[in-house]
Amino acid sequence: MGMNSIDGTVLVTGGAGYIGSHTVRSLREAGREVVVLDSLELGRREAVIDAPLVVGDIHDRDLVTSTCHEHNVTQMIHFAAYKAVGESMEVPAKYWRNNVAGSVDLVEACLASGVHDIVFSSSCSVNGTPAVVPVTEDAPIHPESVYAESKAMVERILYWYGQTSGLRSVSLRYFNAAGASFDGRIGEDWTHSQNLVPLAMKALLLRDRRLKVFGDDYETPDGTCIRDYIHVADLADAHVKALDYLGRGGRTVALNVGTGVGSSVLDVLKATAEVAGESVPYEIAPRRAGDPVATFADPGLAETLLGWRAAHGLREIVQTAYAWHRSEVRRHRAG
Repeated sequence: MGMNSIDGTVLVTGGAGYIGSHTVRSLREAGREVVVLDSLELGRREAVIDAPLVVGDIHDRDLVTSTCHEHNVTQMIHFAAYKAVGESMEVPAKYWRNNVAGSVDLVEACLASGVHDIVFSSSCSVNGTPAVVPVTEDAPIHPESVYAESKAMVERILYWYGQTSGLRSVSLRYFNAAGASFDGRIGEDWTHSQNLVPLAMKALLLRDRRLKVFGDDYETPDGTCIRDYIHVADLADAHVKALDYLGRGGRTVALNVGTGVGSSVLDVLKATAEVAGESVPYEIAPRRAGDPVATFADPGLAETLLGWRAAHGLREIVQTAYAWHRSEVRRHRAG
């Protein structure tokens, strides 16, 4: 290896999506060359801003290989995946084919192109409902949905490619990504989202529905589920630092990426009301299958290995999300 892998280009699959587009911006701000591969089925072309965009599929080995060669790709971040838990239980084959088999095709094409550093978008859902919180990386792998299982499988696949092909990878197990960019340029499109923060903003800003709160009878202080909400800007920063870690010769590892703070559904609604000056209309609905009761991260290992820790909390998440969604609503009304 004459060249350090961090001197080359980063291939970002799914880089037109929510977390992907924020990470592309962080990479550009860090001075990295980037090329995005996205099918645009769920991504938005305008979210990529100034990075080159290749429209295509992770299954297309020829396209991946030619993209790697043309752009001098030396590292990859792999976001491209379907991520709706409910849908994964209804149409599992879609998730096995795209998230699992697609990742195998992608890794094979990258290896054939001499790319050996991969940062993978995994999920805290690989642990299911953890027996102990905060969750550490050695918690049992216990997926409770096809989606979560697809992430756990790709982690294992990457591990074995490390044994057989010298691939090195960092699997980042995200907790609940939320918020929007601080300059208001990009955020989380609520059209396909099933996440609490955008749905709360939708109920607040459109005033045409009540937010469904799934269950208020859990064994938690206020009866609603507890999650670790992490600002998307912090999450993007973790990806940049993970690439640097691999560039320094770091070994394959899976890391929790969260704040270490658990917030209930009602905590999020309270924070939203404080920021917006009006409360989110909601109703209590039955519990949802596959929802863990309480989970939040012990982010200590990510800090030790990557020198990364979350800089923002729930308030900044809600402030940036509210500002972005409000400007989007105005933009659509004006348009």
